[in-house]
Amino acid sequence: MSVKLRLKNSLLYFLDKLPSKWGFYCYHIIQQKMDSNNFDLKLNRGIGAMNVISKILAEINSSLDNKSITEIGSGWLPVMPYLLKYQGNAKSIYTYDLYDHYSAETIKDFNTYFVAKTNPNIDLSTLDDYNLPEDIHYFPKKNIIESAKIESEVIFSRYVLEHVTPKDIELMHKKFASEMPKNSLIVHLISPSDHRAYVDASLSMQDFLKFSEKEWKTRMTKFDYHNRLRLPEYLEIFKKCGLEVAYLNYDVPKKDSATYKKFKNLKLHQDYHKFTEEELMAGAINIVLKV
Repeated sequence: MSVKLRLKNSLLYFLDKLPSKWGFYCYHIIQQKMDSNNFDLKLNRGIGAMNVISKILAEINSSLDNKSITEIGSGWLPVMPYLLKYQGNAKSIYTYDLYDHYSAETIKDFNTYFVAKTNPNIDLSTLDDYNLPEDIHYFPKKNIIESAKIESEVIFSRYVLEHVTPKDIELMHKKFASEMPKNSLIVHLISPSDHRAYVDASLSMQDFLKFSEKEWKTRMTKFDYHNRLRLPEYLEIFKKCGLEVAYLNYDVPKKDSATYKKFKNLKLHQDYHKFTEEELMAGAINIVLKV
């Protein structure tokens, strides 16, 4: 384990031991100082995601044009809601998050940056308490499972589902299937690989598959939960909820790559022996479900 990952783990374990209120307060301050003001990085990542979404929807003869969209996982900045509205021409966006990470002061600065970079027609006279423009509605500290009826035509998430418990993934998709209008779409960009490998390059992207469920739980905190679901498990949940797969794409490392060699050196826990190599390594999952 690299020094960087060891330090990160130690910090998260320490924060996890604090009373929840103080732990989240400190975590929030640290994240804001380290990451939330990096507008260039976050906007570029968001534009990359928008390009993926636009390409996918074009392939299935659909678009975001004049659609109402509900986003799962708001994060620290309204990058995707802004891009969905001002580049995707969405009618309205409702964004839900379990936590309250938005800062009115930071979003005020982001508005200036976003206008300068993308030249959208943002009416700065209609901003709400978070400095968000009209038609972008933020619901912090709100589990979408417990929200009012979902009437949007599109559900969207970007690198969120891997941080949701399997039980909640099933509950939310049952809600979507029962409440959304017929032929509505659910678009998920999922990153199912071991996120610790982004901090420690010596680790395999599937390193966490060597642990039992009990062992893995001891290595996580409430700040870095990861469910370890493999592609067939996601598909089984969606099927159980009565949703149709309208589009599916994912990456698999080539057998001559360093990523594959690291995977082959892993001693997988017996829980994962039932999967094929492709199912275990499937990453960057892009999926569209149809109600």
